[in-house]
Amino acid sequence: MATYRSEVLLGVLKEVKDSHQGIEAAVILSVEGLLVEAYPADNTADSHINPTSSPQVAAMASVMAGLSRRTLDRLAQGELERLLVQGEEGVLLIYPCGRNFLAVLVEKDARLGPIVTEMNVRAPQIKGILED
Repeated sequence: MATYRSEVLLGVLKEVKDSHQGIEAAVILSVEGLLVEAYPADNTADSHINPTSSPQVAAMASVMAGLSRRTLDRLAQGELERLLVQGEEGVLLIYPCGRNFLAVLVEKDARLGPIVTEMNVRAPQIKGILED
């Protein structure tokens, strides 16, 4: 039986979410702002229950990552490695995966060091899956 790319990506996102306590959700989005895959998937019409898998959040995260890339380029600071957006209630980490991005929503009190280390491994893995 053939394994589809979407099934493989969903499996990786599930592993990402389950890998560390404090990871609430993981999504892959395109540079164009389209939602590629999300875990946990949004099975409701209410985007407030699981906002990370809404198309609007994917578009906004993609814009932030794109602007960050351009800003770093303009300042001659090299390629974007990660974007960290920290709020009162949690953290959004965004990693480039070729022409796509891996975004991870993390609880406020989670230990970021191990999560950052994990995402440094997962982002190239996702890039490889998407470029096959």
